[in-house]
Amino acid sequence: MLRVKYLRGGSRGAEAIHLIGAMLGRAVSGWTQKAFQSSLSTPASQKQYTVVEDNVTETKEQDCPVCSYNEWDPLEEVIVGCAENAYVPPFTTEVKACTYENYWPFYEKFGGHPFPEAHVKKAAAEIEELCNILRHEGVTVRRPELIDSSQVYRTPDFASSGMYAAMPRDILLVVGNEIIEAPMAWRSRFFEYRAYRPLIKEYFRKGAKWTTAPKPTMSDDLYDQEYPMRSLADRHNLAAQGKFVTTEHEPCFDAAEFMRAGRDIFVQRSQVTNYMGIEWMRRHLAPDYKIHIISFTDPNAMHIDGTFNIIGPGLALLNPDRPCNQIDMFIKAGWTIVKPPTPLVPDDHPLWMTSKWLSMNVMMLDEKRVLVEAKETTIVKMFESLGITPIKVSIRHANSLGGGFHCWTTDVRRRGTLQSYF
Repeated sequence: MLRVKYLRGGSRGAEAIHLIGAMLGRAVSGWTQKAFQSSLSTPASQKQYTVVEDNVTETKEQDCPVCSYNEWDPLEEVIVGCAENAYVPPFTTEVKACTYENYWPFYEKFGGHPFPEAHVKKAAAEIEELCNILRHEGVTVRRPELIDSSQVYRTPDFASSGMYAAMPRDILLVVGNEIIEAPMAWRSRFFEYRAYRPLIKEYFRKGAKWTTAPKPTMSDDLYDQEYPMRSLADRHNLAAQGKFVTTEHEPCFDAAEFMRAGRDIFVQRSQVTNYMGIEWMRRHLAPDYKIHIISFTDPNAMHIDGTFNIIGPGLALLNPDRPCNQIDMFIKAGWTIVKPPTPLVPDDHPLWMTSKWLSMNVMMLDEKRVLVEAKETTIVKMFESLGITPIKVSIRHANSLGGGFHCWTTDVRRRGTLQSYF
């Protein structure tokens, strides 16, 4: 019998652009709970529409500037976010449900206003140094455009100001030679895709596929207005049922909820990703890719890469504080699961939008090189013990804005082929 080994380290050419605007007509209640209990794998076909444009080049997949199948093949090109113009999101229901209670006064005071200027300047300097290090390692670095996050926008359903263009991983998912724009779930992030459109249009003209998932209305019906904000026990009970602050009113998901391993892609139902969003992605990517729904003991699930981070073929980090409820599927596949050490970030360091477990939110440059927080010495040693060379960079102030290395980046091109690892 194949077994999982537990280690402790000290603690998808320009043939189509999918213009998808119709809502899923199928009732949700028939499949949401079934989806929660097992992975979805029924094939579905997609119609393709030819766009004829004289400045669009048909490209073979191997020549396409966009191509990435997993989290660890040799990295050649990456998008890195920008800290500048970062605004605190308005303190709405969906934001409150995703943040820790000790930071609620911060959101009540600064929601809709800039993050502290001095802190943002330090974060911007750290990210610039990260870009320099990536270039030194032979990686092409691209940046989004800065956007005016202070501008208040209105739709028929809500009004909000923006947030930032810091976390491309949340917005963009690359599957093979396709860039998928996530619909998002926070109102403050409704127009965040605009910062990345110049890059996406460039990639599309050079042969990449470009898909925009159906944009949610983000009306009040998308959010459970009675969600238990303070009761941890109630949150745990709801999470065990696959229920969070987002309802099944319409599809929504953040790209950071998906973790790629070749033909297999893992996703969790969370505060920002619902079953309708997961089902849309399953139908869109079938039959070439299989979506596996996994869950964790986490009452505040949001973005999978701080809980489960695949760092190589059959090799993954699993947050020891958030056990995986489907661990048997990895046991049967013979994967090695590594439990990273307890994070070393000081208690007084502001983490307004995340937990200390950003320590495991690492970015693989290839199977043998990893970007890791320089001050997390125990996880540095853990990677060394695994035969992986840590490239130490400090982004503590950038962490405060809601992400680690994996969040601050989206890999555009990795040198590799589509394979099965699971």
